[in-house]
Amino acid sequence: MADPKGFMTTERQTPTRRPVDVRIQDWREVYEPQSFEHLQKQAGRCMDCGIPFCHSGCPLGNLIPEWNDLIWRGDKTEAINRLHATNNFPEFTGRLCPAPCETACVVAINREAVTIKQVELRTIEEAFDAGDVKPLAPDRISGKTIAVIGSGPAGLAAAQQLTRAGHTVAVYERADKIGGLLRYGIPEFKMEKHILDRRLSQMEKEGTRFRAGVDVGVELTGADLRKKYDAIVLAVGATKWRDLPIPGREYRGIYQAMEFLPWGNKQALGEIEVSPINVAGKHVVILGGGDTGADCLGTSIRQGAASITQLEIMPRPSDERPGSQPWPTYPMIYRVSSAHEENDNRMFSVSTEEFLGDADGNLRAIRIVETKFENGKFEPVPGTANEIPADFVFLAMGFTGPEQSDLISQLEVKLDDRGNIARNADFETSEEGIFVAGDAGRGQSLIVWAIAEGRSAAAAVDRYLTGETQLPSPIEPTTRQLMV
Repeated sequence: MADPKGFMTTERQTPTRRPVDVRIQDWREVYEPQSFEHLQKQAGRCMDCGIPFCHSGCPLGNLIPEWNDLIWRGDKTEAINRLHATNNFPEFTGRLCPAPCETACVVAINREAVTIKQVELRTIEEAFDAGDVKPLAPDRISGKTIAVIGSGPAGLAAAQQLTRAGHTVAVYERADKIGGLLRYGIPEFKMEKHILDRRLSQMEKEGTRFRAGVDVGVELTGADLRKKYDAIVLAVGATKWRDLPIPGREYRGIYQAMEFLPWGNKQALGEIEVSPINVAGKHVVILGGGDTGADCLGTSIRQGAASITQLEIMPRPSDERPGSQPWPTYPMIYRVSSAHEENDNRMFSVSTEEFLGDADGNLRAIRIVETKFENGKFEPVPGTANEIPADFVFLAMGFTGPEQSDLISQLEVKLDDRGNIARNADFETSEEGIFVAGDAGRGQSLIVWAIAEGRSAAAAVDRYLTGETQLPSPIEPTTRQLMV
């Protein structure tokens, strides 16, 4: 596999990020180009490990050693064929996935992992540049119709697979453009939207039909869907955000992250000149230390905030893999995203006790306190209360499941104990012919899991409609039973 001694002779090296003082002046992606020859050397670090644990680290089961070897040998065409065999959208995962495959890499036992994510990304970009990503229209049309509700990665993956199987698929999206959080949520500096548009163009040429700006459940009811389509796939995501009901929550200036980020997308794309939630010259506090919080950070930097503080109730993670999270698990370690490289003012082990406002009802500050974890909960540390100036606070504390919308009520699908849409081992809900994929059934998770679930749900729908399927399923029913 690849260079027999590559993992010993070549050091891990990822692409260089553009200088901070340059990139914060625009919304473009942060990485500089990397030569293909340099990428080949990185792919050559993939070793003949015998049992590639990266397969189990990747929910899609990507054939990582195979396309690493092909890239090292310069066979770009076969490399993209092997990559597309398991992943519909490597250009999304190559930019947005946290790469659990790399923490499961065998080289990573005692050295730095292979740059799997970058090889994946460059493989698909080379393919697009060479014109090797072409529409794969079906040979025959089945006559069966399917509605996919939601156009995030799970919905798009399900739609593409089902279209290629010969079914007539319509994807519904309530936003004015297709893409879900890929469109309005993921900042431009992490993935420019022309990347999404070129894939949607391929899907349209294959036969997938897109219906943006349709609030299903209101403009098109559940009864309408049942009458019009032979099967329904719910891929509505887990968009019910977690709130913080503490004193002062009513003050103006407190927003959920997903109330802020979509406006940043529109501003970056030139669809609006100034965001209605504009933090230029203002003091910003972000509650939540995850990816969504980092997205709020990078967006606030580019809008010109006067100061930005990011708070996390958990302690600061260690720099090295904890002993309780051994290889090949995905460890909770201290990570520095591109946004943190631009402005890292994180505070750990702190909790927000109160929002403070002025006489006009505007937010002016927050009161925080240091915390320690005792007796199964976070307890405030006496004498550590403090105030932080804040004109804006963005809540980036995660999501608790799908919104309890009119559509879910109309379709009469049952929910599980966590508030997600309940499903069986074949991704089918409590109602026959209605399936669920992605965060709506799984709960908030990774983009790579969303694509895997979309592909698996598509196989289940195809089997339901025709009695059999040739579509691959990354999550087999037996595995899914163990997960339920």
